[in-house]
Amino acid sequence: MDTKNILAATFASLSTACAFAADEKPNIILFLVDDMGWQDTSLSFGSEKSPLNAHFETPNMERLAARGVMFTNAYACSVSSPSRCSLMTGMNAARHGVTNWTLRYNVKTDGNDNVTTPPDWNVNGIQPVGGVEHSVEVTPLPRLLKQRGYRTIHCGKAHFGAMETPSADPLTMGFDVNIAGHAAGGLATYSGLHRFGHDADGTPVSDFAVPGLEAYWDKDIFATEALTIEALKELEKTKELKDTPFFLYMAHYAVHVPFEADNGFVDKYRAMGLSEREAAYASMVEGMDKSLGDIMDYLNENDLADNTIIMFMSDNGGYTEPTRSGAYNAPLRSGKGSIYEGGIRVPMIVSWPGVADRASVNDVPVIIEDFFPTILEMAGLKNYETLQAVDGRSFVGLLTGAESLDDCRDLVWHFPNVWDGIALDKNLGYGSTSAIRCGDYKLVYWYFDGSKELYNLREDIGEENDIAEENPEVVDELSRRLSEYLREAGAQRPSLRTTGAACPWPDKN
Repeated sequence: MDTKNILAATFASLSTACAFAADEKPNIILFLVDDMGWQDTSLSFGSEKSPLNAHFETPNMERLAARGVMFTNAYACSVSSPSRCSLMTGMNAARHGVTNWTLRYNVKTDGNDNVTTPPDWNVNGIQPVGGVEHSVEVTPLPRLLKQRGYRTIHCGKAHFGAMETPSADPLTMGFDVNIAGHAAGGLATYSGLHRFGHDADGTPVSDFAVPGLEAYWDKDIFATEALTIEALKELEKTKELKDTPFFLYMAHYAVHVPFEADNGFVDKYRAMGLSEREAAYASMVEGMDKSLGDIMDYLNENDLADNTIIMFMSDNGGYTEPTRSGAYNAPLRSGKGSIYEGGIRVPMIVSWPGVADRASVNDVPVIIEDFFPTILEMAGLKNYETLQAVDGRSFVGLLTGAESLDDCRDLVWHFPNVWDGIALDKNLGYGSTSAIRCGDYKLVYWYFDGSKELYNLREDIGEENDIAEENPEVVDELSRRLSEYLREAGAQRPSLRTTGAACPWPDKN
């Protein structure tokens, strides 16, 4: 295709996207899965199918990919709250300061590596109002969508802020509806027979008891199914509101621990010879996939599919208990909580009928904070104002073809913490770290000893070959860029236990 035709195609795709947003606000579904690894699907996000892909059946993910764009270099943070706070604000974790998972008011959740002390990070999360200590006030995504005329529905896991803070309730964040969302980042049990973590008197047995699903207590139903039923009820209510678009944030608790067998799917995986743990997990993944399919079916049956964008994403890499060996994420190294690819690279699919290419693959790196400006652009918001500085960049141009596939920018991860219950482990990537990816290169900086690692991800997706020693100029340049960004964002650093002094920036080592 010559230059003239390329430009014509580009402007045509742009005008299509603009007309879609301006003339008919699209419905938007963000389907966020919890702790789902890059390989935890029958849909391969690598160059070819792997043995791990054969452990799963996710026909609806395959169905969604057939009508949308697969992103093979999609990233989140390595644990939940930082990702979800970035999603809701467009801020990198280095800027919003919620660098580990949140739960109780003013209580840190950090582990102990015996070398560094975590900084005074924002343990209470992001907040829609000011005056909450150890938090940051923001303009949340659903508030802006609501101002645009959207009916905003939250279903499932929230995990934006600690207990006793405003953002523990998604309604304060701009959602019109909250189904089962609260401060906790997990659930006590998926079983309706066990009341999702409530005792016979209806009292929560722990902070992880799921609220708001009382209609399913004492029933043989999995939480994933119950949430899907409730979400579809809300879509049905929205349908009755003429000319009102919806934003459904379908944030499943699945596939977070506890690994419990979904009886509707588990037998086939046992028959495959998987261990009980693996069979239970695979059944949870398929139950999540059925939820996606049920929602897609509803859209088709109600003539909503052509005007509904579906975005699929995971909030961090796959969990690797009980061994934490990372074997479940191969060829990616390690898993949830790690700075390596197994902890941060996740499955991502976007379907935008009439705008995005069908059954296409995009290799441009994108990151969780990019969803904020992307969704707002999809909704037709242009001149919005936010309290926070937005780090994310819209990837609408990647969907329409307006941006080149060789587009490059810096992606940054900042985890000045220690994941709870984990010992310092450089081999698995557990410990206080920052990292930057630019093009094919990824630099990892360890705060406890100032060491640096460099990987070429195109040639070495498993991060097996540290090439820092052979490429000192690249290490120096990425160290400079990473440090300049962290300083500009006001990022916090851990301190050394031996001296009490803040660990040096990457460019000072």
